[in-house]
Amino acid sequence: MPDLLVERHAAHAVLTLNRPEKRNALSVALRDALSDTLDELENDESLKCVVVTGNGPVFSAGFDLSEFQRAASDEAFGRRLWQSSDRYHDTVLRFPLPTIAAVNGAALAGGFDLAILCDLRLAATTARFSHPERTFGDIVYAPLHDHVGGAIARALTIGGREIDAGEALALNLVERVVEPDELMKATDELVARVTAAPRDVLLRTKAKALRRAGFTPGTPTLDL
Repeated sequence: MPDLLVERHAAHAVLTLNRPEKRNALSVALRDALSDTLDELENDESLKCVVVTGNGPVFSAGFDLSEFQRAASDEAFGRRLWQSSDRYHDTVLRFPLPTIAAVNGAALAGGFDLAILCDLRLAATTARFSHPERTFGDIVYAPLHDHVGGAIARALTIGGREIDAGEALALNLVERVVEPDELMKATDELVARVTAAPRDVLLRTKAKALRRAGFTPGTPTLDL
């Protein structure tokens, strides 16, 4: 089975992280698959939005740490790892149409980042959000700050605060929390609201949001 499942609908696509045995860890291969797919979808004039979700009980546990171990002794792979990371973050963040994260479970470290790189988020009651990588490495900060402001972003990154789905709703980090078996129904309802707008309007509104956030194209991962 591929690491990324792509399901096409009339005006949207659903991208499912498909490494449940690895808690949907974001390997180089999976990140590249996401980047390649989004680059392809960007040119589809029938598309109005993209949904990202995970297969199994976890949305994503973050980057595949075994690859960092390999990078420590393989310089060429280390370069590839960071090139993949930089491209992936830029591609997801700057995708020109609305993106929706349907957070089906724990979103940790880079998995939390992936949810935050999307424009809108829904969560199952089983979802939780944290940045455990703060204890050993840098954190992607700017997109989180853009959504929840400095005080909460600092609490989640510097302070190591962990939140569940209910707290995420109270902080406006997600816009709705539902039982796990209702998540895709709720996602379909949100997709219907988003896709009710003309594609050109969605493109312009997303462009305005990116300009207002001040994200510079091509910013390296560790500078975000």
